[in-house]
Amino acid sequence: MNGLFGINGLSGYFLSVVLLLVIVFILGYLAITTQRNQVNHPYVIENLNTLEKKSINNAKHYKLQ
Repeated sequence: MNGLFGINGLSGYFLSVVLLLVIVFILGYLAITTQRNQVNHPYVIENLNTLEKKSINNAKHYKLQ
């Protein structure tokens, strides 16, 4: 057998593939739920004329609904 079904063999390979697929599906699910949440609660820019091209203070001009 020589480690064919050990962690370094076939079972380790299948375990790593399943683990990676689970991680991909979890991250995809979280991304979809985050996008759905943001669609239902958009933000509004209060004063569009006071925005500057590059400024940290631009964060003060929007609020979440």
